[in-house]
Amino acid sequence: MNQTTFLLTGFEPFGQSRINPSEQVVQQLATRRFEGFELATAVLPVHRTRGPQTLLTAVQQTNPDAIVCLGEAGGRHAISIERVAVNLMDYGIADNDGQLVQDEPIQPDGPAAYFTTLPVRQLMQAVQGAGIPAELSLTAGAYLCNQVTYELLHYLAQQQRDIPAGFVHLPFLPQQAAVRPGKFPSMALETMVTAVSTILHTLHNHLATS
Repeated sequence: MNQTTFLLTGFEPFGQSRINPSEQVVQQLATRRFEGFELATAVLPVHRTRGPQTLLTAVQQTNPDAIVCLGEAGGRHAISIERVAVNLMDYGIADNDGQLVQDEPIQPDGPAAYFTTLPVRQLMQAVQGAGIPAELSLTAGAYLCNQVTYELLHYLAQQQRDIPAGFVHLPFLPQQAAVRPGKFPSMALETMVTAVSTILHTLHNHLATS
């Protein structure tokens, strides 16, 4: 029997920040061994074309049984498990190459939206059961986080690959919130690592029983 493989991705820092919690969580979990599955990881560039390309290349190279993409959502209080990705690029800030895209479809001939295929409520309840705030979200925004999720789900639909795949947003790290004006919520890196590890273990159990 083939070993189960999960793909976990994060993003490089962007905007005015030199750190990104999603990148740091991926780096922490990349060094761990998991019982029952192997973990492949990738850090995506915050770039209109290279971000999605890097993700799809990782999918093709690892042939995973499930995919969890992570990203930063400053201002959120909880681990946010996304339910939908929309066919829209409407960047609030330029990507790391200076490209600012507004009111453009991701795939001109694609559907208006895709629902993610993760067992979202089960994952939320598992993270909450670990004592960590978690929520379901109906918007991944219209920046790279939404874009790579849409591109991923579009690719899997075209390839007729029925595997759990979706996106999870993480709050700021405390050191990010500390340097921003106003009162931004944050979450410790160790807590986020525990939350994402819980998501991966829950996914493994979901696949084993489905």
